[in-house]
Amino acid sequence: MPNKIANKQAICDVLMEAAATDKDVCVLCSDSRGSASLTPFFDKYPEQAIEVGIAEQDLVGIAAGLASCGKKPFAASPASFLTTRSYEQAKVDCAYSDTNVKLIGISGGISYGALGMSHHSAQDIAAMSAIPNMRVYLPSDRFQTAKLIRALLKDEKPAYVRVGRNAVEDIYAEDSCPFEMDKATWLKEGTDIAIVATGELVRPALDAAALLEAKGISATVLDMYCVKPLDEEAVVKAARNAKAVLTVEEHSPYGGLGARVAQTVASNCPRLVENLSLPDAPVVTGTSKEVFSYYGLDAEGIAASAEKLLGKAEQ
Repeated sequence: MPNKIANKQAICDVLMEAAATDKDVCVLCSDSRGSASLTPFFDKYPEQAIEVGIAEQDLVGIAAGLASCGKKPFAASPASFLTTRSYEQAKVDCAYSDTNVKLIGISGGISYGALGMSHHSAQDIAAMSAIPNMRVYLPSDRFQTAKLIRALLKDEKPAYVRVGRNAVEDIYAEDSCPFEMDKATWLKEGTDIAIVATGELVRPALDAAALLEAKGISATVLDMYCVKPLDEEAVVKAARNAKAVLTVEEHSPYGGLGARVAQTVASNCPRLVENLSLPDAPVVTGTSKEVFSYYGLDAEGIAASAEKLLGKAEQ
């Protein structure tokens, strides 16, 4: 059966579990509790939930104020608005002030499809990564999302978590989801090409590796859910064992995972690096799967790009 549980629902499940015994856990939304799948939390724990309305700057500022009083706020809003309208609050109230605020960017990337560029967040990795003391995470499936949120509940540092709108195919299983905070997960080890992917594109990257294997091409696949801090040790190891490195992300070609991986590889073990991403332009209209297919971000497209890059590296 295809998975029907979105990563945002996994976040709600974990927060409800935590809120049952920890009254400091609280959730804030900007007229987005339904979109964030957090309505069950509001219904069960109304005294630990705050609706601020369509006011993203207030959302983050209030969350920071609660954190300074000892609360553990999770502020959820569409990623496209959370990372642009409240950028100053994320920078000053959360990161600079070192407050325990977890910012949850829902419907990230091009999840909103036909709503277009105003609702797409193809710059959030770059923007949030540029803020000192702000961590950036893009979990790849519901099980990894749950592990990440449980880990974030245990620390007191600011973080930004981006998840998509719809359910994605499972990569892991509930009883076998390897997870170490700020460490990439090795899904496959190979010797020809290293594929480093993040977020919802990890699944197609893994499927692409299977297509490459059928052609006799050995690929490493890294699930880099932690874009900042980047697991540089894993990147260097993967690059050293390969002839080229391909990064895959649902983001602009500038300032995201590709840029960070390229910097790391260039400084430690120079290899040919190519970034597979969304274009530097408004994307075409369609569902996530349709858009990914159009830009070669599905399994077939990733495999084709990897094969072409490997050919360049072997010349």
